[in-house]
Amino acid sequence: MDGARPGNVIRRQPHSTRRSPLEAAVALALLIIAYWAFSATRSPSNVSRANSGGGCNFPAIFNFGDSNSDTGGKSAAFHRIPYPNGVTFFGKPSGRYSDGKVILDFVAEKLGLPYLTAYLDSIGANFRHGANFATGGSTIEPLNTRIFQGGYSPISLDIQLWQFEQFKARTLELHEEGSSYAKTGLPRPEDFGKALYTIDIVQNDLHSALESMTEEQMLELLPSLTTRLAGAVDKLYQQGARAFWIHNTGPIGCLPFSVITYPPEPNNVDGNGCVASHNEIAQALNRLLKDQVSKLRLRLPDAKLNFIDLYSVRYSLISEAKKHGFADPLGCCCGRYGDRHFDCWKKAVVNGTEISLTPCRDPLKVISWDGVHYSHAANEWAAERIINGSLSDIHVPLLESCPNPASP
Repeated sequence: MDGARPGNVIRRQPHSTRRSPLEAAVALALLIIAYWAFSATRSPSNVSRANSGGGCNFPAIFNFGDSNSDTGGKSAAFHRIPYPNGVTFFGKPSGRYSDGKVILDFVAEKLGLPYLTAYLDSIGANFRHGANFATGGSTIEPLNTRIFQGGYSPISLDIQLWQFEQFKARTLELHEEGSSYAKTGLPRPEDFGKALYTIDIVQNDLHSALESMTEEQMLELLPSLTTRLAGAVDKLYQQGARAFWIHNTGPIGCLPFSVITYPPEPNNVDGNGCVASHNEIAQALNRLLKDQVSKLRLRLPDAKLNFIDLYSVRYSLISEAKKHGFADPLGCCCGRYGDRHFDCWKKAVVNGTEISLTPCRDPLKVISWDGVHYSHAANEWAAERIINGSLSDIHVPLLESCPNPASP
């Protein structure tokens, strides 16, 4: 981007600069007050408050999820997610399955907080404002033979909860011991009760089930998935969590991977070319999850549970892609060669010939980055529409999602 170009400078004749001693003293005092006020609003401790316009002042975020919100967990635990991931915003691999930022990054920005460090990342890590326990490939279901054989992450939601419990316990111990690292690199003890807890996980459970079950069997699996997720919220509540931001799952039948892998029959395709039955399964799960959140509100009256309809915002973008400046909604920037899907950073063999899959020229024009994950531009578009609360079931924006006052 070109730098700003100065316009023509209009030179004016200076007014008299002579002032009386009293006027000078008053002017100096006003300048000092103005400088103090400006400095106070820009100090790190007041960034969130300044950005929120007087709303919630969350000191930290703790996130649980899969590759839709992973900021480096899988890269630290298994292998670095290579180029071209990160090419649009970071200019290098950043531990994210995207060309840029994920929705969680935009949430952190809105709260005036730094991007979350992955809990598993030991190099240059700073957890002062929270930690990210998500890893690519994670599931709600604990690891079993079906999930293992599908190549999904062993770091399921229950493991992420154990990691959080250990993180909190060790953080409190270090503070009690007067650790200098705890003061600068870890949350304050009181931050755990004031933080925002975000959850975005279940897509891999659905993908895993699609690979090994009939759609009827999948429907029978959904209640146990949503019950487990509700149980995770309960456990976090017992650990002091009070503010929750929970995403439902998106239209998995519209992912380019799904359209390529499960080509929809004429009687199983919606108006956008998506696999209709896969989206119906996602919607069925979302209804069950919404019911679970409603029940949690009755049991946990002093908690603020914000249930976000990510499905609607994703499907809206896919339905009106051209209107919003995007290209083919069922295409992707990398990872597709004809009617086959590959990891976009790997070389593929097609008809005995090795080919390199290069990313598209303009990732900002695509919705899907690699056929499974969304692009930086699509994540930004979605974040703008969920942060304002219009897709919250209680119509509460992010900056007003503070915990409810405890009952007397």
